[in-house]
Amino acid sequence: MKAGELREKTPDQLREELASLKKESFNLRFQQATGQLENTSRMRSAKRDAARVLTILNEKSKASE
Repeated sequence: MKAGELREKTPDQLREELASLKKESFNLRFQQATGQLENTSRMRSAKRDAARVLTILNEKSKASE
């Protein structure tokens, strides 16, 4: 997921994306705890994608002020 793609989305779409990323992050943590996680790099990318979405949301909120 690239920041340019995220900047084209509305704040509501970004909030939905953030919710799905947080849900995915939870599921990945659960899989790791039970020993079922195969692709451990996905945890890092999900966390970074969530941070990227939050950054874009903050940029949009400051721009609207």
